[in-house]
Amino acid sequence: MAGKKIEARLRKRVSKALATYRLIEDGDHLLIALSGGKDSLFLTELLGQRSQINYPKFKVCAVHVRMENIPYESDTQYLEDFCNKHHVELHIITTKFNPEPQKEGQRKKPECFLCAWQRRKQIFNLAQELGCNKICLGHHMDDIIHTALLNEIFEGQFTSMPVKLRLRKMPLTIIRPLAMCHEEDIKTYAEQQGYQKQKKLCPFEKETHRARIAELFRQMEAMNPEARYSIWHALETDNKLVEE
Repeated sequence: MAGKKIEARLRKRVSKALATYRLIEDGDHLLIALSGGKDSLFLTELLGQRSQINYPKFKVCAVHVRMENIPYESDTQYLEDFCNKHHVELHIITTKFNPEPQKEGQRKKPECFLCAWQRRKQIFNLAQELGCNKICLGHHMDDIIHTALLNEIFEGQFTSMPVKLRLRKMPLTIIRPLAMCHEEDIKTYAEQQGYQKQKKLCPFEKETHRARIAELFRQMEAMNPEARYSIWHALETDNKLVEE
């Protein structure tokens, strides 16, 4: 019974996000960035199912990017079977990035930045090749709040990753349909559904400021259980969640 409640809550919050921020419209062609983690798997399942309804009518496919020089690995056969089950066509791309400075004296960029940049580049290129107009990312409410805290503490700016972002240099819009979902709910649902975990997690995952910010946010919620909604309300009030 508890599992059904969590599923219903997740689907309700996704529906609210889709309606509030007008994320998916009739005729859209969506590309899901499928990392193989619980969030992108849930997003794939959800959008695959929604693509089978009559309105809004949209097409959906997914892309999984493998990075040769980072031991960050998912079972691609599992991803293919998962996508087939949920009516989503999967594209797999293998690429790599150059970890060395390109010019003498140039400051070396962190591996996380280079890896993320190369992944995004591949996703953007494929989206345009396939004629997609929107890219779907699996970031949830916790991710968005953590980013706001990171930017506030380290950059002095109260900004975050928007729920909807229309790119200026490409005919693409980035959307985050899980924006109103709590990470803990997605984690519980993934366990109940038996989602297969990634073979190898990113070796740099626990070495970033983001991991420490996540712990800080847990302390904030222990102090005030409504902290996430206060931060979310502030982001909405300052129009930080949609960039047209």
